[in-house]
Amino acid sequence: MRTGRVVVSVLAVLAFLLGGCSASTEDSGESTVRGSWNGAIEIPGQPIPIGVSFADNGSATLDIPIQGVREAPLKDVVTEPDRIEFALPDAPGDPRFHGKLDGDRITGEWSQSGQSAPLTLRRGKIENVARPQDPKPPFPYRSEDVTYRSGDITIAGTLTEPEGTGPFPAVLMITGSGPQDRNEELLGHRPFLLLADTLTRAGYAVLRTDDRGVGGTGGKLDDATYDTLAADAATGIAFLRERPEIDDAKVGLFGHSEGGYLAPLVAARPGSDIAFAILMAGPSVPGADVLIEQNKIIMAASGAPQDKIDQQVDYLTKWTAMLRAGDIEGAKMYSQQHNESLPQGERAPKEAVDSFNTPYMTSFMTFDPQPSLRALRVPVLAFFGGKDLQVPPAQSGGPMRDALAGAPDPTVHTFPGLNHLMQPTETGNPSEYSSIETTIDPPVLTYVTDWLTRRVPPR
Repeated sequence: MRTGRVVVSVLAVLAFLLGGCSASTEDSGESTVRGSWNGAIEIPGQPIPIGVSFADNGSATLDIPIQGVREAPLKDVVTEPDRIEFALPDAPGDPRFHGKLDGDRITGEWSQSGQSAPLTLRRGKIENVARPQDPKPPFPYRSEDVTYRSGDITIAGTLTEPEGTGPFPAVLMITGSGPQDRNEELLGHRPFLLLADTLTRAGYAVLRTDDRGVGGTGGKLDDATYDTLAADAATGIAFLRERPEIDDAKVGLFGHSEGGYLAPLVAARPGSDIAFAILMAGPSVPGADVLIEQNKIIMAASGAPQDKIDQQVDYLTKWTAMLRAGDIEGAKMYSQQHNESLPQGERAPKEAVDSFNTPYMTSFMTFDPQPSLRALRVPVLAFFGGKDLQVPPAQSGGPMRDALAGAPDPTVHTFPGLNHLMQPTETGNPSEYSSIETTIDPPVLTYVTDWLTRRVPPR
């Protein structure tokens, strides 16, 4: 789930970075800086390690391991010794670096959205973050990149299948909020890649896909409603059932975060006939309520004073009420006015604010998951992290149990000490996600696999 604060930090902007942008060179100069450099954007309490590589032709690329960004082209590259500059293309807030060569260092400032932070680069490649759970070949199963149509767009994904002829039970993965790739890559972690590997090794075929507008999938996420996204998932189910190696009576859903909203909605569609649903950190209360609560507790955990928390809650309450009433234009105007009322250094770019006033975000704000949860008539596993600050179990655990009371085999479980990604955590604050080596706590993987194999045996 996104947090609702419309102050875009450097961290948030880097998360929006898209690969494949063209590099441009303003002045390659005497390229004494060519080669690899690394350093950290010195954001208080949350430094962001980056790597920059300058090529002989004056172009440059950026690596941000904790964001999963690799060799992203930069623009407006200048490599004169007393003037070293580059910028991120197509990123909100026009993030840029201005500095100079200072002996064996490049010193300067990273600026964005009226804010700046020191950045010192030293020679050498940046080290990749440790992600010991990332699956590594050779794999004891088949992996195939696939595409299929959903309405007027093409959806792209990866299907993994156990060795043999089947028929295999299958799992369709549904990502959390915002534009996600098929691995649900976040801060260098790839939880859906790990889950697909775990479940396929256990005997299940797994289909994971890029969201609209991401990777090989067409369309634009901001223009999609929940009905649209549920239809996309339903076409994934149909795609699986058309394959002879898939047991069409044993196709189920796995949804993380917002995917926990969408999975029951997909199951409620006529003809879906899913066999099971697994909801990881899926909310059981309306989206606006989730947004307000997560802002309160994340801001408190980050040390924000109570008056700032109260101001944010007041803003979000009024803004989400407009969206719930269908007044999207009024909500857009109100959020822009609120943004402009903030100190210059805290304001978000206009395009970032507008991204919170879209059909997609309106669907999230206005969605009540209770009807679709109560309609589930298949085995359901819903689990939470005890220290999740984005979908707090104190808010969603009880209503989830009540909603699933009519399901034939419901299981609602909370794992103590885990966050929204199911990582072991000290505080649960999202600022910790990148520094935790574990992608998903191994006992969670075991619990999910055991629950599934008892209810839908792989063979």
